[in-house]
Amino acid sequence: MPRFAANTSLLFTEVPFAERFALAAKCGFAGTECMFPYEMEAGSFGDVVAMSNIPLVLFNAPPGDFESGERGLASLRGREAEFKATLETVLQYAEYTECKQVHILAGVVPEDEQVDAVDVLVKNLEYAGRTLQKEGIRVLVENINMENYMVQTPSQAAMIVRAVASKNVKLQYDIFHAQMLEGGITAFIENNLDIIGHIQIAGAPNRDEPDSLGELNWGYIMNLLDAHGFDGWIGAEYKPRDHTLDGLSWGRDWGITAPVETVSRPRYKTNSGRDKKGTSK
Repeated sequence: MPRFAANTSLLFTEVPFAERFALAAKCGFAGTECMFPYEMEAGSFGDVVAMSNIPLVLFNAPPGDFESGERGLASLRGREAEFKATLETVLQYAEYTECKQVHILAGVVPEDEQVDAVDVLVKNLEYAGRTLQKEGIRVLVENINMENYMVQTPSQAAMIVRAVASKNVKLQYDIFHAQMLEGGITAFIENNLDIIGHIQIAGAPNRDEPDSLGELNWGYIMNLLDAHGFDGWIGAEYKPRDHTLDGLSWGRDWGITAPVETVSRPRYKTNSGRDKKGTSK
């Protein structure tokens, strides 16, 4: 049976970040994941995770100067010392949260420099794999559909992971991005299950709820993963069409649903930016 983790950076945004983890547990998620927890001090964040009574299964390593457009340091030649320093931050947050997986962002590199940057990325991932393995933490690599991002497609991500001399570095397979960029979900899973450490899901083509309104057959995909013995986490990393609680019907077969008790829905902004007054059901 699949184990689902709610991505608290995108889900439950109707409440403050620190409250989303317990709400995810109340809705039946078995775990949580998030992008960047660094606005909270590590100890405080660890307390939030502990009070949710479900594990934090993934977070992103520091991305560098996010505001200036950096999306990771792992491919940036000359920034190796800074990259290694980010792993100290990862270890601190992982210690307080007992999280066992971290996504290391590859970074944005000018297109004409990317071939030469591959060896930098591989060496940094090997270092991260060795360093974090000592604490039982797995390194994940994901393709991101962003201009000049070093790892653009699932096939490129798989190639990088296989080039790294560490079994502690695995692929974070985002099925939404995979469908938009390459398709071939079944063949990719069957050919690369040995290196897939974590999966993320969202509806295609709108990155919304993974339900029957999109172009992917989620029942088939979940059965495929079960048939091949995938036992990792599946992150629900999507942008709700409206209120998060109103869009959880996709997970009913796996015990995910809005809490039975009446839930207050204060005024909030939807992902489209519209103000809307929530109602209790």
